[in-house]
Amino acid sequence: MTNASDFEGSIKRYAADLRPWWPERKRPRAGSPNILVVLVDDVGFSDFGCYGSSIRTPVIDRLASNGLRYTGFHTTAMCSTTRAAMLTGRNHHSVGMGCLANFDSGYPGYRGKISREAGTIAEILRPSGYRNYMVGKWHVTPLTESGATGPFDGWPLGRGFDRFYGFLDAETDQYSPELVRDNGHIDPPGTFETGYHLTEDLFDNAIGFIANHIAELPNTPWMTFIAPGACHAPHQAPFDLIKSYHDDFLHGWDVERDRRLERQKQMGIVPEATDLPDRNPGVQAWGAHSPDEQAVFARLNAAYAAMLDHTDQNLGRLIDFLEAAGQLDNTITFVLSDNGASQEGGPLGFVNAMGPYNGLEEDVAKKLARIDDIGGPDTHSNFPWGWAMTSNTPLRRYKQNTHGGGVRDPLVVHWPAGLKARGELRHQFAHVSDLVPTLLDVLGIEGPNQIGDVPQMPFEGESFAASLHNAKTPARSRPQYFEMFGHRGLWADGWKAVSYHAPGTPFEVDDWELYNLDQDFSEVHDLADQEPERLKAMIDLWWKEAEACKVLPLDDRFAERFAENSVRFQGQRTEFVFHRGVGHVPTDVAPDVRARNYAIEADASIPEGGAEGVLVAHGDATSGYSLYLRDGHLCYSINIGGSVTTIISNRPVPTGDVSLGLRAKVEPGLPHRDFELLINGEPAGAGRSPRGFAILISWSGLDIGRDRGTTVVDYPGPFEFTGLLRKVTVHLEKQDKMDSAAMSKVEIARQ
Repeated sequence: MTNASDFEGSIKRYAADLRPWWPERKRPRAGSPNILVVLVDDVGFSDFGCYGSSIRTPVIDRLASNGLRYTGFHTTAMCSTTRAAMLTGRNHHSVGMGCLANFDSGYPGYRGKISREAGTIAEILRPSGYRNYMVGKWHVTPLTESGATGPFDGWPLGRGFDRFYGFLDAETDQYSPELVRDNGHIDPPGTFETGYHLTEDLFDNAIGFIANHIAELPNTPWMTFIAPGACHAPHQAPFDLIKSYHDDFLHGWDVERDRRLERQKQMGIVPEATDLPDRNPGVQAWGAHSPDEQAVFARLNAAYAAMLDHTDQNLGRLIDFLEAAGQLDNTITFVLSDNGASQEGGPLGFVNAMGPYNGLEEDVAKKLARIDDIGGPDTHSNFPWGWAMTSNTPLRRYKQNTHGGGVRDPLVVHWPAGLKARGELRHQFAHVSDLVPTLLDVLGIEGPNQIGDVPQMPFEGESFAASLHNAKTPARSRPQYFEMFGHRGLWADGWKAVSYHAPGTPFEVDDWELYNLDQDFSEVHDLADQEPERLKAMIDLWWKEAEACKVLPLDDRFAERFAENSVRFQGQRTEFVFHRGVGHVPTDVAPDVRARNYAIEADASIPEGGAEGVLVAHGDATSGYSLYLRDGHLCYSINIGGSVTTIISNRPVPTGDVSLGLRAKVEPGLPHRDFELLINGEPAGAGRSPRGFAILISWSGLDIGRDRGTTVVDYPGPFEFTGLLRKVTVHLEKQDKMDSAAMSKVEIARQ
């Protein structure tokens, strides 16, 4: 029998073995503030009401009126990269997230996963006693690692958070989201028909996490990071809210830009001398569009505005809760966007982008016919360039670009117990990598030299804590580089050098522009010719920073990087077997049936009296496919952007043990797809779809024995199979060559 001393010794040894991954929590300093970070998605510089917009954001405006607004805050131009910099206090390339979590290029700056040498704010705060909660969009772990088997070391709980509720991908449907709780995929707790919306669900869970924390650990501080899907596409919000904004935008983007700039000048957001840039390339004057186009464009922007308004309303519920619980005064709150407004809607926008992504175009007549559907569960809406340009007023270009429209974003700071200033502006340059050093400065916590057994790289951000209390604090001392898809930029001492890079062209031919941001907020007056020596020095400095921060080698490829990642992950795999009991499979780890021949075989038993329901389904109401039984027959439906083709078997499915299958055939170079149904290996009907999945299946994943969420076909969801389904096997043949240019647009739109 083991004696007490032996048992105690074994426990100590066990605890020592765990210590690198389970750091001892110290008692936090008395009075340590709670931390709330609210990161909205793809929201432009001018979109909050307190930054000049007519969109209703009274909660954010109230936080600003009792706190601070920063006008020189900068991000990284994309979502994964901003998150990596914000979480770690280092530049995104330096921590391995040079571009997106969707691919690993093999180079140190482009692994698609935050390196262990760059601890997150949650990992840093944990030993100081903080409990850390994450709600919403994560998107800093490779999506090929997002399935049921992980690995989980890059998920929120693997990077210092105690609880997680949200989604791992760049975007998700607001009515049928790809939800994860902690380390497992779960079904959404409601549907569009029951009134479900992801934004409300996320804030419910944020409130729940904090409420439980207060109940159990009332004297322990917490950090909550909430990142709603809004306002990333798809732009989905309550219909009545969308319609309430329609008339607000019929005057068009030219008038709206002028109005916003005037408000910004009145508020002091921008200097009185700020000039409005010309329209971005490819954007026409509002008056050049037909009345039908104007009506559609106004409604598309109304969906965007309603989504932001709806998010503000739900943030209000959280703020009201914190106030009622006595938590708000000593909670330091940051509200910011991850990059500028998105250009992925193209010049004309989309009602359901899934069709155009697979070659099924949306003309104006189609858009107009569906105008009242915009923002609903069977749409994947995004607004046109003109409105994205307006969101970024008065800045040039968009998300993805290193001009102001891509990297200059709103930041509101609220902390009644710690800030004497109320409603003031701060014009100092700041960068998203400065957030962690600022928090640690405020909290009096030293950055660790080591987390677990891993030595930590130094912070590259710089604290702006002094500016929280003094508007005249000097600007950031060190320069800040920018790079995204070959677009480049550098800020130093109030000046900015910036270059727009056309994909596929030599970097050596890029034109560099030079701006004095202290005098030219909107980057309109290029001083490159007047100050060639300054420009050369800044370009040289950019290369020096790029080398130090792992930006090199420069890589402007889009589709090729996604394709390479897919090949590395699935390799030569030609068979997927899903046994009964398999849970939800994210789209990036599901069988890739795009542009190739494939076959599906389901091994099932049909009881006397028959069965119905889904055998396998991948996608949602906007795009996808489903093999299912209905009315005694085997059916296959393919949904391309809401256009559904269904093949029904020419005979009923017999009872007993059966093999139910499908063969799909691609004709190289042709858009159509031929399908043949099989019952017990014998042909049972055939048909042709005018289009197949050339570029995209869906951003929603795959299910076996049911179709969760907004269903691929108009059967009643989840339409669970009522027979016995033993397994489903998917056989893949060699993939036909895909259109890399089209694929690049789709993958970038996803981010």
